[in-house]
Amino acid sequence: MFDSTARWLSRWPVASALVGVFALGLLLFLPVSETSARGALTGPARVIDGDTIEISGVHVRLEGIDAPETAQTCGNRRGGTWRCGRDAALALEHLVGRREVTCQDRGTDKYGRMLGVCFVGGRDIDAWMVRNGLAWAFVKYSRSYVHEEAEARALHIGIWQGKAEPAWAFRAKRWSSAEEVAPRGCAIKGNVSANGHIYHMPWSPWYAKVRIDERKGERWFCSEAEARAAGWRPAHIH
Repeated sequence: MFDSTARWLSRWPVASALVGVFALGLLLFLPVSETSARGALTGPARVIDGDTIEISGVHVRLEGIDAPETAQTCGNRRGGTWRCGRDAALALEHLVGRREVTCQDRGTDKYGRMLGVCFVGGRDIDAWMVRNGLAWAFVKYSRSYVHEEAEARALHIGIWQGKAEPAWAFRAKRWSSAEEVAPRGCAIKGNVSANGHIYHMPWSPWYAKVRIDERKGERWFCSEAEARAAGWRPAHIH
């Protein structure tokens, strides 16, 4: 796992720093004990974005972290930008692979998603994302990963290598702009395509391209909970 992950990370803009950190042993996962069946969800996971996965139809928001949105870009050391949101999601997908993931239930967020501290092979996924500079510690709700964030910031890796707008600020701006022009301020687009009924948040990379055609059964939603209740699913990274 160590070798394959290091090789994979070498493809991305944060490569050199991350591989160096691996060599120093600073990115080792924290071992954890086996999780009991009660209060936990286990199974293969599908990655929705850098901090959300789906297991057996249940959407799990990784508790205590906030990853860049898929459409988001961040600054790099050379003064340019890199696709930090996409890369965070792909890194999580690579880490999870086809292995079983176990998520400890930490409650429900305001969108009705399960909040989870998740593990693969006994290793803390939430901590890994923050320690690799692929997510912020979501201190508004939890201080669980402030130490991992401090490590990544000190090493100037991932989102810390250049200017990066926190994901919560990015979402707030996108939502504010979208609701100004959306019907009744309901800014979530429910699209019907060959891939099924999919909803797009204002920060989705495909949001601007989606045109709502009510004749096809497409519609606007005011909340994610409303969209899921109507049978729509969120857009995934692929």
